[in-house]
Amino acid sequence: MNRLTILAAGAMLLASQTTDIMAERQNPFLQPYDTKYEIAPFDKIETADFIPAIKAGIEEQDQAIFNIIRNRATPDFDNTILPLENLSPILERVCGVFYHYMEAMSTPEFAAMADEAIPLLNEANNKLMLNDQLFQRIKSVYDMRDKMGLTPVQKRVVEKYYREFAEQGAALPADKKEELVKINNELSKLFIQFNRNLLNATNQFAVIVYDKKELSGLPEASVAQAAEEAASRGLTDSWVFTLHAPSRLPVLQYADSRGLRKAIYQGYTNLASYGENSNLPVISKIVSLRDKKAHLMGFDTFAQMMTSRVMAKTPEAATQLLMQVFEPAVNRSREEVADMQAYVDAHGGGFKIAPYDYYYYADKVKKQKFDLDEAEIRPYFALDNVMKGMFDATEKLYGVKMVPMPDAPKYMDDVQVFDVVDAKTGEHVAVWMCDYFPRDTKRQGAWMEQMQSAGLYGDGSYKRPIVYNVGNFTRPTAETPSLLTTDEVETMFHEFGHALQGMLTTAPYKSLAGTNVDRDYVEMCSQINEHWAFEPEVLKTYARHYKTGEVIPDELVAKISEAGKFNQGFTTTELAGAALLDMMYGGKAEVADPKAFEAEVAEKIGMPEEITFRYRSPYFKHIFGDDGYASGYYTYLWAQVLEADAWELFKQKGIFDKKTAASFKKNILESGDTEDAMVLFKRFRGHEPDSKALLRLRGFEK
Repeated sequence: MNRLTILAAGAMLLASQTTDIMAERQNPFLQPYDTKYEIAPFDKIETADFIPAIKAGIEEQDQAIFNIIRNRATPDFDNTILPLENLSPILERVCGVFYHYMEAMSTPEFAAMADEAIPLLNEANNKLMLNDQLFQRIKSVYDMRDKMGLTPVQKRVVEKYYREFAEQGAALPADKKEELVKINNELSKLFIQFNRNLLNATNQFAVIVYDKKELSGLPEASVAQAAEEAASRGLTDSWVFTLHAPSRLPVLQYADSRGLRKAIYQGYTNLASYGENSNLPVISKIVSLRDKKAHLMGFDTFAQMMTSRVMAKTPEAATQLLMQVFEPAVNRSREEVADMQAYVDAHGGGFKIAPYDYYYYADKVKKQKFDLDEAEIRPYFALDNVMKGMFDATEKLYGVKMVPMPDAPKYMDDVQVFDVVDAKTGEHVAVWMCDYFPRDTKRQGAWMEQMQSAGLYGDGSYKRPIVYNVGNFTRPTAETPSLLTTDEVETMFHEFGHALQGMLTTAPYKSLAGTNVDRDYVEMCSQINEHWAFEPEVLKTYARHYKTGEVIPDELVAKISEAGKFNQGFTTTELAGAALLDMMYGGKAEVADPKAFEAEVAEKIGMPEEITFRYRSPYFKHIFGDDGYASGYYTYLWAQVLEADAWELFKQKGIFDKKTAASFKKNILESGDTEDAMVLFKRFRGHEPDSKALLRLRGFEK
């Protein structure tokens, strides 16, 4: 009895101490971060913090909306529009981390919490965007904008808010608003399901190799990585290949075993298309709901609704652009296939080129034509060296320096954090983070986002941005550092181009800052930045052999340059084909069988049988993981027109020409959405975009 009493007392004491500890702990999202540059204190953030912070942020936002509405003063920029820029500091802080973790740190615990959080956030967004009283005040400012003495930039902010609210259904009658809310909520759930199915399907698929002979042709780093993957699964004397790009792509490009290539290829192209993780029924529901939403908003099709918001304006105009590029790309791809078939025949292959042969035999032909072997290049592309080259080129072009912040908060040990400063003055410009290696909690692909936007905040301060890049590059092994493929090098420069637009922005308002520009304009900055990666002048500064430190030889640099336009038929065909598939989904009221629809589109546009769409429908996250690029994947190609035309100017003047770089920085990178995209482009380039520039760049036309 006494013993039990003592134990109970001890338990009570322990409970009391635990309660005191929990009482002392504060939710890190509920107050401004006390870290340098207000970087999120990741080490203090727990999954349990998100829901309370989201609820607190929604309450803060609701109160801010109420304060705008109840203001009896005549609506103007200061009392109606400016408060919309800073409705809830709490919600900004928690969502900055929440949406990042959704993509890069989606543990089972976090995913379960997200199922509760997403409906809350959707409801809050609907309460904001469909609030009639708020919209009427915005409309009042919009109607009077030319008589209020506003600056051109302030007028643009007003016009942007009016357009966004109208596009979200704020002008709809009450019954249609209610229907729109239901559609948006259902779509949101389907997006979550699509992404979760894709992540699960990716993680569940693997090819196990037991015979070392099957590894013939693969680089040592890929074999070592596969051995480490097998060991992590408790397997001995075997090698495991997954669908993550650093594992999948070397198999497709180098594996002599046609059976291994086929297994990986079929695993990837059938990803999330069968079993409990099938996205096919999810796609059918998304297409149907999007069509209903478009009609509700007064459009004939979803594609019509989405293209009305960007530079193309109509699905027909976007499709016309795509076909102008697709057809010459297909013609070039036929030449590429003929070269590969000739190689197969000359080496006694006895088979017809199949899609899973494309990467492998393209590499063989490339080596034959240019005496260039990707495996010969990779030792010069250690990740740290590539990053340094990227930083050096950036400093030379735009005058900013990347200073490591080793003590900055980070959510994973792999993450690196940098203070971006003016190279001359040392003034803080931005924070940049990178998270470059695959893991089970991270989705595939590479991307850029921000945790804090540049712009004017509610306390009157102007804050600089916190931007991050995420990738899935080749991991280091016990024997070698991370040695990147040329595709990975290109991707690193691409995503850093997005980051530059986010980091260098000088736009005064958050809604106009950084990458908050038209979707078919945002990819220009990323795609043009790719060019510096392989320019001989730049290559010589960073490409050093990871063992010897030897600078990449001139003859290898020359080969890389000569091979620059190689395989562009394939690259452009798979991209344009995917964009056409996306646009055609947007024109449908329903698609009962996405597989059959995909096949119909391929036949209609003349997709070569040796080439698959860049993304098959069940893993086309750009268009079914959210609405971001839906009926807008074509924008990558339109942005390539802008990029190709802009790059021609750099090539004419010099790739580090100070005047050209300064103009690009001022008119493109810094400006954000402060002026119309076409006006800014013409100011930099001197003329409207020349669509022929892309054909010239790809070698389809002289």
